[in-house]
Amino acid sequence: MSSNECIHIKGARQHNLKNLTLDIPRNKLVVVCGPSGSGKSTLAFDIVYAEGQRRYVESLSAYARQFLPQMDKPDIDNIEGLTPAISLEQQTTSKNPRSTVGTVTEVYDFLRVFYARLGTMYCPKCGRPIVAQSMDEIIEKIAAMPEKTRFLLLAPQVEQKKGTHAKLFKSLLGEGFVRVRVNGDVFPLETPPELDKKKKHTIELVVDRLVVKEGMRKRLADSVELALKFGSGRLSVVQVGGEHDGESTLYSSDAVCPECNISLPPLTPQLFSFNSPQGACPKCSGIGSVEYFEPALIAPNQGLSLEQGAVIPWKNPKIFARYKAGLTPLGEKYGFTVSTPLKDMSEEARRVLFEGDKDLKWKGVLKILGTGMQFGSIWRDELSRFRQSRPCPACQGARLRPESLAARVADKNIDEFTRMSIRKSLEWLSALEFEAHQKLIAGPLLKELTHRLHFLVNVGLDYLSLARNMSTLSGGEAQRIRLAGQLGSGLVGVTYVLDEPSIGLHPRDNDRLLKTLRDLQGRGNTVLVVEHDDKTIENADHVLELGPGSGWLGGELVYEGDVPGLLKAKDSLTGKYLRGDLKIDQPETRREAQGHITLRNVRTNNLQGLDLALPLGCLSVVTGVSGSGKSSLVVDSLYKHIALARGTKVDNPGQLDGIDGIDAIERVVSIDQTPIGRTPRSNPATYTKIFDEIRKIFSTTKEARARGYKPGRFSFNVKGGRCESCRGDGYKRVEMHFLPDVFVKCDVCKGKRYNHETLEVKYKGKNIHEVLDMTVREAALFFENYPVLKRRLAILEDVGLGYLRLGQPATTLSGGEAQRIKISRELGKRSLPGTLYILDEPTTGLHMHEVGKLIAVLQRLVDRGASVLVIEHNTDVVRSADWVIDLGPGGGEHGGRIVAQGTPEQIAANPDSVTGSFL
Repeated sequence: MSSNECIHIKGARQHNLKNLTLDIPRNKLVVVCGPSGSGKSTLAFDIVYAEGQRRYVESLSAYARQFLPQMDKPDIDNIEGLTPAISLEQQTTSKNPRSTVGTVTEVYDFLRVFYARLGTMYCPKCGRPIVAQSMDEIIEKIAAMPEKTRFLLLAPQVEQKKGTHAKLFKSLLGEGFVRVRVNGDVFPLETPPELDKKKKHTIELVVDRLVVKEGMRKRLADSVELALKFGSGRLSVVQVGGEHDGESTLYSSDAVCPECNISLPPLTPQLFSFNSPQGACPKCSGIGSVEYFEPALIAPNQGLSLEQGAVIPWKNPKIFARYKAGLTPLGEKYGFTVSTPLKDMSEEARRVLFEGDKDLKWKGVLKILGTGMQFGSIWRDELSRFRQSRPCPACQGARLRPESLAARVADKNIDEFTRMSIRKSLEWLSALEFEAHQKLIAGPLLKELTHRLHFLVNVGLDYLSLARNMSTLSGGEAQRIRLAGQLGSGLVGVTYVLDEPSIGLHPRDNDRLLKTLRDLQGRGNTVLVVEHDDKTIENADHVLELGPGSGWLGGELVYEGDVPGLLKAKDSLTGKYLRGDLKIDQPETRREAQGHITLRNVRTNNLQGLDLALPLGCLSVVTGVSGSGKSSLVVDSLYKHIALARGTKVDNPGQLDGIDGIDAIERVVSIDQTPIGRTPRSNPATYTKIFDEIRKIFSTTKEARARGYKPGRFSFNVKGGRCESCRGDGYKRVEMHFLPDVFVKCDVCKGKRYNHETLEVKYKGKNIHEVLDMTVREAALFFENYPVLKRRLAILEDVGLGYLRLGQPATTLSGGEAQRIKISRELGKRSLPGTLYILDEPTTGLHMHEVGKLIAVLQRLVDRGASVLVIEHNTDVVRSADWVIDLGPGGGEHGGRIVAQGTPEQIAANPDSVTGSFL
């Protein structure tokens, strides 16, 4: 194919790719498949996307390039026919608490303008429509303040705007004024402050300084008239001195509530932004939640007394001694001593212990710890372990100030609109009717809003609300939100690189996603998808399969061509599964429950007061369409409440009446796909503690004992045995300014991380560097005489990771590999009864062949006495479960109920279950 018809890659050697040469057809839907760690992401993201992005950035000026992230040049001979590339990965889910579905899709920006231009103000207190205030009424209200009240009469000039504002100061001085109030402080206009032009400032003109007394009416009237003139119809009165010092009242000749006398600011888009001081709730600064000290975290063990360290921050006897004197009279009044276990105290006694008693001047544990937060960052970090977050009591999680929520369009304020599901909000918008001149304003805004909301419906996200925090979404949901954003941009001639967009999608919703990908491709774009889902592979125009194995056993091109060719290919592992030559075996029998844990009346998010009896000692799977409430039930309700009961910090646990049988669970573990380490120093050997044993073995060799080397000598993280030139990294970073940083192999240790003396110590003819370079499989044979090491390495091999190198940097592992390393660490524990494992979509990034291995590993955890609860859409995992809980029937408000529960056979036979039809 010519470079106009395809992207031609020659000699790709990045990571584990073995000198590949291949063609990717342009303007087609191309799927890259193969086992986990076979090089799919390397080909799609590290070569096609990175090089497309890098070439685009290179075309910019050197000045512009310094503000952009530098991309590394991939290890390839040549690449031709490349177009600008956009990547939609899963790992980039925003953890910013201010990031919502509305802000990421930019729907919220249009919504702010919509409410600012078409909203009507209602009084936040009594709910009446707001009307204008006359000058006489303003004068009357100021004159009615208590006698001898001193106050400043101010005319607002600038509100939260950047700049030095020197011209404004000069013009006000020219008008004959003497003082100005800047950011709350009064300054003479002859010598105004020099303001930082990069920061936002609030400036008010001091029109007059007055005291309430008889005979002040005429001067007040003149000053009010002047203030309204210079404040564009607004003025504020700030009290000086007395108990109300600094209290400010805003008056406006434009709008005020006749009943409550509340003036409201004019409607602007900033008033509806929770990221701006004008709109954000003053209590939570627009985050929607506040942190507080949680007694369950401060004193998790109710069987201990205060003297025995029941209050964890006071465990140290010296710290406890400071408060003992205050606790003695409290105990006398409420009937306890410092040696009474907390569980034997009365409800009232426990309440005052934490919340305080004014009569006895006892502040309470919560308030005392609150003051400790002011003692510097070390104390703050230590005490933050005992804090929880909950919805802000002032705004109830709405993020905005009362004035912002006072504006309504029809019957809804902006918060009520964003809390509706996207499907409901579209119905509401289409039912709106406006008067003549409002119709002109509403037209373009409604068009933009409905246009963008329709894209979210098209990618199967109609059950989400615009107020939903991005950090609570699954990787697949976040990726599909960005996919909807790209559909809205309408670009042509771009290469889109997607990483498993079907994650989190029920098989029912897959057709919608494929239609979206086809829309993107139909506009003249190349869509390159890394995917394991059989439906997506079968619908591709062109398939590239990498393999045949993972890691160093992969990196080869097993197959390239169309789908009919893939189904005939003998060497293709994917082809064997699609043809049905290979399949995942189902268990012969289902396990019986060894007891139950019962959740009562769960109301988290969209769950509709459901009761659930979860069997213990089984492999249970929670399934259901996207948005039916699976994560709300398993993660937010079950996991967070058990973790809280065991003294682990969690944010926003779900709403429920209680959990019965919680004593049967001693330990709850959530195993996700987050990396096992954030730096290249972290590797499978250090994470699984295998490296500790290896270092001990090296320290017992004859040579090491003769030299006096301890296990620490063989660590590359501390001084002594490591190469000090590269500090044990093996590579040095060379900054290149306008070009990406280059990593050069250390010229002292030649990339081996250790100094010459350490490398002279050998065990069975191999030094420590050579051992770290072994695969798990090689190491298991090498250390077969050491039972502890042999057992741990065998577990890694059992979970399908025999190909990994012991010293492979954690940053190069895929999500599926990281998750299986975590499971192997759990399998290494001797006893598991009383342990509950929770996994959220563990098949992410796994090939059909590896899903079988994962199921076998989960079954082993259950055989060892543990209970395993999995959220999953993969039908092979559902078929392998002992017990299935199907939520639905739809997403959002149409879900949140248990549609069916039972064995996979019972679910398949249930006509109400959507999942059953796919089993």
